[in-house]
Amino acid sequence: MEIINFADQNSVINQYLSEIRDKKYQQNRLLFRNNIERIGQMMAFELSKTLDYKPKTITTPLGTIDIPLPHDELVIATVLRAGLPFHEGFLSVFDHAENGFVSAYRMYTNREHTEVGVHTEYMAAPSVKNKTLVIVDPMLATGGSMAASIEALQKTGKPKKIHICCVIATPEGIDVVKEALPEGSTIWCAAIDPGMNAQKYIVPGFGDCGDLCYGEKL
Repeated sequence: MEIINFADQNSVINQYLSEIRDKKYQQNRLLFRNNIERIGQMMAFELSKTLDYKPKTITTPLGTIDIPLPHDELVIATVLRAGLPFHEGFLSVFDHAENGFVSAYRMYTNREHTEVGVHTEYMAAPSVKNKTLVIVDPMLATGGSMAASIEALQKTGKPKKIHICCVIATPEGIDVVKEALPEGSTIWCAAIDPGMNAQKYIVPGFGDCGDLCYGEKL
């Protein structure tokens, strides 16, 4: 199991991440969504280097040339609703990929809002059998929603490989997801934060990604 943390590297992803963490920057939803999307684009580019490639002969106006092109069949899946701009970033890079959507969300199970359960009620996805499955979700906090999504998507077939991609993760969430993943999977993170507060929000994190992208929900 490989875990890639871009916060350990020098890249422009750190600039985008610093901005979406900033309370003042978050006041503009368009800018916030754009940076979530841009982190998705950068992460997708890095992930593209790990795919299998096969040369293809391209005919130009003046001749031919062999160019190595990705050979994997990709399915990009996201967890509604917070994952949508992150998903768009990946889709703008992997524009030939198939797409999947899972409605898996956490629900507090006690009055103090300190215990969390996961509810999955909707999925629209193609078969992932023998394909490279990329599951994108900005926040990997408890790991419950992601683990439920992995389980649901694998019911459509056994993928060739699974990549989990998030903006911010916690060590606890990574541990939960590792248990749900087959050998050879990879977890990609723009940053791994120390942990969560009593309400299971990532600290320091940047708040509720879905609310910051689209407005508060009831």
